[in-house]
Amino acid sequence: MNLFKRILIPTDGSEYTKAAIAKGLELAKLMDAEVTALYVVDQTSFINFPMDSTMVSVYSLLEREGKEAVEYVKSEGEKIGVKVEAVVEEGSPVRKIVDASKNHDLIVMGTLGRTGISKLLLGSVAERVVRYAACPVFVVRAMREESQ
Repeated sequence: MNLFKRILIPTDGSEYTKAAIAKGLELAKLMDAEVTALYVVDQTSFINFPMDSTMVSVYSLLEREGKEAVEYVKSEGEKIGVKVEAVVEEGSPVRKIVDASKNHDLIVMGTLGRTGISKLLLGSVAERVVRYAACPVFVVRAMREESQ
């Protein structure tokens, strides 16, 4: 019996998500599941700034980073024969991932995307997704370079 037909793999484009991407694609291959790779351009970072040319440049950079991140998942999926839909959306990462969870059977995501003060202020995306997602969440811990 195949429990997971649709797997969501959120990515922030960081090295820390690569372990989760690999595990998610491996699981998709075993389950003959389709994958959605999701990158969310975090608009919460721009709320208090006027959209001048500098902010537009930063936003464009993040959008390009997002396209590269989901294309990485898609290309890794193609290597092992897993169909991957690449999606880039705008908004709050937690909200978008939780909303997408309603249309998926499993979320596979990594930890350690953000570090330091950024994580302290924003909290853990993975923790909040686990708390509010409509489907099971498989969290893959990435090893930090200094601990390997």
